[in-house]
Parts: sequence; structure tokens; C-alpha cells
Amino acid sequence: MSEKILNLYLVIDNGIIEEFRACSYEADGSDEENISFLKKNAAHDFPASFKFDAPVSNFGKKMKYKQFSRLEKQGKQFLLFEEIFQKFQVPDSPLVCLTPVVDGEILSSN
Repeated sequence: MSEKILNLYLVIDNGIIEEFRACSYEADGSDEENISFLKKNAAHDFPASFKFDAPVSNFGKKMKYKQFSRLEKQGKQFLLFEEIFQKFQVPDSPLVCLTPVVDGEILSSN
């Protein structure tokens, strides 16, 4: 059965999340195969990925990576990607690969 999977990117400059990016695929493989596929394609997908605004506070400030990391430790980081999930029409709990792009360097592990 085919499912939509996503390569997600967290673009960070000087410790601030500047934008999110995403690229989607329809895939048939196992979760392990699909994660491997996403990791293998992370660097290649980044330049053509769709751009999304970074989260901002009520005061108009962009989120620091440290704040994102706290959400990640609580398992709540994917709440920030709702706009992306809606755009790509993915089901609840989609299979994703989240790749940080720090100061212009894509930190992917193949």
C-alpha cells in the first residue's frame, strides 16, 4: 500500500530557525526502506523543496533552535509542521525524515 512520506528540513542560521522546507514522495516500501530512501535523498531534495515560514512568537520573534530542541524532547516538535502536513495532505503520524540545515550545511546521514 502506497503512503506519502516527507523529507523535512529545519533551516537554522546562527541558532535561529529561519524556515522549514519539505519534499514529498509516494512510497510502497517498509518503514526502514522508506527512511533509508529519505535519508539518501535529503541533500538532493533540499534545493527544490517547498519553503514554509518559520514559527514566530506572539512578539514576532523567530524560534531559537534551543526552543525547538525542548519541544523535541517532549515529542511535540511535529505540532510545528501542521501547515506542511496539510499542504501535502498526509495522514496522522506520517513517516518523515527531519534534516537540519545549519548555517548553510545540510547535516544528513546516509
